[in-house]
Amino acid sequence: MTPTTSPALLANAFARHLAVPAPPPEDQPWAAQTLAAGATGTALLHIERARAGHGNWQQAHAWIKTAVATDISAADTSGLYLGAPAVAFMLDCAVTPDAPRYQDALSAVDRHVTELAHRRADAAQARMRSGRPTNFHEYDIFYGLTGIGAYLLRRSPSGSAMTRVLAYLVRLTQPIRHDDQGVLPGWWVGHQPDLTPSAIPTGHANFGTAHGITGPLLLLARALRKGVTVDGHEDAIDTILHWLDAWRQDGPAGPWWPEHLHLGELRAGLPSQSGPARPSWCYGTPGIARAGQLAALARRDPARQHLYEDAMARCLTNPGQLSTIADAGLCHGWAGIYQTAWRAAHDATIPALRAALPSLAAALTRHAHPGPDPGLLQGDAGTALALTTAAHDAAPTSGWDACLLID
Repeated sequence: MTPTTSPALLANAFARHLAVPAPPPEDQPWAAQTLAAGATGTALLHIERARAGHGNWQQAHAWIKTAVATDISAADTSGLYLGAPAVAFMLDCAVTPDAPRYQDALSAVDRHVTELAHRRADAAQARMRSGRPTNFHEYDIFYGLTGIGAYLLRRSPSGSAMTRVLAYLVRLTQPIRHDDQGVLPGWWVGHQPDLTPSAIPTGHANFGTAHGITGPLLLLARALRKGVTVDGHEDAIDTILHWLDAWRQDGPAGPWWPEHLHLGELRAGLPSQSGPARPSWCYGTPGIARAGQLAALARRDPARQHLYEDAMARCLTNPGQLSTIADAGLCHGWAGIYQTAWRAAHDATIPALRAALPSLAAALTRHAHPGPDPGLLQGDAGTALALTTAAHDAAPTSGWDACLLID
C-alpha cells in the first residue's frame, strides 16, 4: 500500500485479504472461539461491513459459521474474549432485522453466559471471604467479570447477573488487609504483571485498561451513564478516580500514569517508572484517559473531564510518545489509539482531541499492512475496523468496540 492510500480503500483491501476463513487447528478446536485471535473476532469485521452496507452477509456468515463450528465452551475459564461470552458478543453484533437468523442461537448462548456470570460471582465472593488477593482472570476485561459485565450491559442490563457483576466491582474497590503487607487496594493481585508468581509474594496493583483497575472503571462509568446502578456504585467510581489522582505524574509531555505498582512503590508513594508508557488502549494514557473521561461524564465533573481530555490530547500530539508505537493493532497499536481517540473526541469539550484525529488516521493508514494474523486484538481485523471508523467518521453500526469498553 502507498502512503496516500485512503482509509476506506485500505479497509476494503483488508476485507479482501480476510475473505475466506480457515478452520481452527485440529489440536486447538477452541481457537475459533477467541475474540482476540480467532474467527469470532474476525467475524466482527465482516458483520460491521455487512451492517453498514460495505460488505455482504454471505461473507459475514462464513466467519460466524467457522466461529461456532465446534462445541462452545461455557467453562469457568470462559470470558468476553473466549468461549460462550465471545460467541454471544459476536452474535449480538450480528442480530438485526435483516439478519434475524442469529437470534435463536444468541438466546441459547445467552443462558450459558448468565449462568457463567453467577458462578464467577460466587467464586469471587468466596475468594474475598478467604482474604486472598485477586488475579487478572477474576476481574479483567479479557477473561474476568468486567468483560462479562460489558456483554451483560448490552444484553441484560436489568438482570440479576448484571447486578452481581456491578456489586462485585464495588466490593473490589474496597481496601483489604493482607498478611503483614498492611492495607492494600482491593484490586491488588497476587502475581506479577506477566502472570508469573511473584518472587516475593507481594503482587502488584495494575493501572491498565486491559488488566488493571481502569477496566472496571470503564464498566462502572458506562453502567452509571445508562442508569444501571447498585449500592455504592458512585463511591466505587470515586475511589478509583481518587487513586488515579494520587498516582498521576505530571511531565513535560502532560499527565501520565504508571503501568503498575509493586509494594515498595506503594509504600514510598512514588513509582519506579520514570516516564509515560507507550500510548495504547491496553496500558497507556489513551485507555486510562478514556476511562477517566467517561467516569467524569458519569459523575458530572467537568473539571475532571477536562483534565483527562487534556491528558489524552497532549499524549497523542507528542512526537516522543507517538514514536514508541510499533504496530497497527488494536491492543497496543495505532488502531486502538485511533478508535479510543475517536470515541473520546466525540464526547470531548475541548477541540484538541477532534483536531488530532486526522493525523492519527494518517498514521494508522501509513502503518497498516495486511499480514499473517487475521485476529481482532493484534491482527488485521481490528486494524480494518479502526480504518473503517476513520474512513466514515462514524460510530460502528454493530457497536463492536464495546469489547474494548470505550464506546
